[in-house]
Parts: sequence; structure tokens; C-alpha cells
Amino acid sequence: MRGFVDLHLYLDLKDHDKSRLMIKKSAELGYKIVGVTLPQNFSRSSLEEISKICGEFDLDFVSRIDLEPANTNELLKSLRLLRRSVEILSVKCVSKSVARQAAKDRRVDILSFSPIDVKKRFFDSAEAELASKAGVSLELDLAPLLYLHRYRRIRLLSKMREETSIAKKSGVPIVLSSGANDVRLLRKPEDYASLGYLFGLNLDDAKRSMSEIPREIIERNRRKLDPNYVAPGVYIIRRGRDCPDV
Repeated sequence: MRGFVDLHLYLDLKDHDKSRLMIKKSAELGYKIVGVTLPQNFSRSSLEEISKICGEFDLDFVSRIDLEPANTNELLKSLRLLRRSVEILSVKCVSKSVARQAAKDRRVDILSFSPIDVKKRFFDSAEAELASKAGVSLELDLAPLLYLHRYRRIRLLSKMREETSIAKKSGVPIVLSSGANDVRLLRKPEDYASLGYLFGLNLDDAKRSMSEIPREIIERNRRKLDPNYVAPGVYIIRRGRDCPDV
């Protein structure tokens, strides 16, 4: 897998034409991989349909679920049920307790927070330390910088600068995604990456956050979803009657 990644597209799976338009536009803008948020009760047919559309435009499709648990018990239950259903599991942290639990759980790939209510962005140094040890990444959606105005945009940028600084100090990988739900919010990867300077990422680091870092997460999880996977570096290479007699 090479090229730029938009790991966070919101598609209305019931609107085939709009979904197709957003996927087509992503390809035209230069992305090679797109992550599409699916409902928790997604059907196999909807998964196959999105995958087929992505294939038509030579895009690598990544399945994703965004959890928004009300409490830690709900989070743990969802992780048990859904971890092996999709390639990416993101947790939108709506409380500090959920944020702490998600940050230390290796089944979680990505932490995300509300772009509207900055008071509910709970990413601090303690959470960053937990996330760093568990290999959990911080995702920053960039589309809100396009549709928020005045004070809301200023407050969001201020919070993103703070979170970026904390993440960099603790070694937490940062993923930059669009978070777009409308084709008008899609931009070229280079255009989105250039926004990184507004919250403390130089251009090279911003591009890595839209290419190498999300690709590493995808590749790691695809290895884990392999039926022959046992543990990091350990795979079953023979089964049953294929095994020689001892």
C-alpha cells in the first residue's frame, strides 16, 4: 500500500449516488486508501457494495466503526463484539473515564474527540502516556476547520495545538483525516496537510500523518485479521492433515 490515506469518510450508505460521488472525488484528489465509517449493525451486502465502488476507482477500501460509548462498560462490550469485524476501531471519547479506558486498551486503534464541544476533548498527558504504551493513535479530523467559523474555529485550533504538542512529547502517533460527510469538504491531501502548521505540525510530519502512520495501522490490523495469525510474528503455516507425522 502506498500513497495518501483518508481514514475517515462518513458515507450515507443508503444514498448510493452520494457515496459513489464522494469515493470518486477522493480518488480524483489523489487518495489511494479510504476508510469508511460503517454502522455497528452493518450488513455484509453494504460492505461489499462500498468495496466494489472503491475498486472501480482503484481505491483500497478500509472498513471502520466509530464507537461512541456512554461509559466504560459499554466500550468494553463493544470491543469484545466488534474488534474482529472491521479493520479500524475508533473511539469517540465523550467522557474522561471512557478516554482513559480507550487509551490503554490495545484493541482500540484511534482516539477521537468532538470538534464542536472542546470541553469534551479529554486528551491530556496522562492519557497520552497510556495511549503511547498501548499503541493507540490520536486522530484529528480536518473538515471541521472548513465548516466552523469565528470563535468555534479558534477554540478548536487552540485545542488541536495543545493535543498535538502532548502527543508529540509522548510519542503518540497522529492521524490526520478529513472526517468529511459531504463532497464539498474534501480537499487534496497536500491541501489538508498544509493546515498542519496551524496546530503545530510541519509539512513533512503532516504528510506522514496522512500516509505512513495510517498505513501502518491498516497493515498491522490486516495481519491480525488473518485466520492464521496467532501473535505478533507468529502464524500457523500448516493445519490438520497438512502437518507431517512426528
